Amino acid sequence: MSINEAHFLALLKKGDQAAFGTLVHTYSAQVLQTCFRFLLDQADAEDISQEVFIEVYQSIKGFKGQSKLSTWIYRIAVTKCLDELKKRNRKKRISSVGKLLHLEDVANWLGGGSRPDKKTEENETFQLVMAALNTLPDNQRIAFTLSKIEGYTNPEIAEIMNTTTVAVESLIYRGKKQTGEVIKNILKKNDE
Repeated sequence: MSINEAHFLALLKKGDQAAFGTLVHTYSAQVLQTCFRFLLDQADAEDISQEVFIEVYQSIKGFKGQSKLSTWIYRIAVTKCLDELKKRNRKKRISSVGKLLHLEDVANWLGGGSRPDKKTEENETFQLVMAALNTLPDNQRIAFTLSKIEGYTNPEIAEIMNTTTVAVESLIYRGKKQTGEVIKNILKKNDE
């Protein structure tokens, strides 16, 4: 940790409002985008993003600096999103549909762009693939999303998920394998 980072963290731990404002300004867009990718609803993503920063503010004194501050914030965001999904008893809907189906507007949306148009969302193939990807176990879906959509490295994912790099590699591999076969079958049926 550099001297500036250590000083910034010390200010945050003292409750410095300007430092917290800087932290929110620095990470708010990334946290909102992450929440949206998990929740797939803008209003819910905004609500959870606010909860993330409330949690950061309330918990910053306990942050020991064993990971990067951004990783710690991201871990809080992921946890809050998963809690929200469980509370509502919804399945998580995280996927790389656009990349797998080569649908440019879906890939753009997953990359942080605008939502796909209604026609794409209502497309039967899109719906089938979403259903297939929602069959992944939670930990596979999280690892797969962090890797393929968010672009995190396996060691960073291991830190976020509080597991080993080997476990992350296995989760991503199994997620690819499971969804790949289902999606191939869906696409094969559409070609017939």
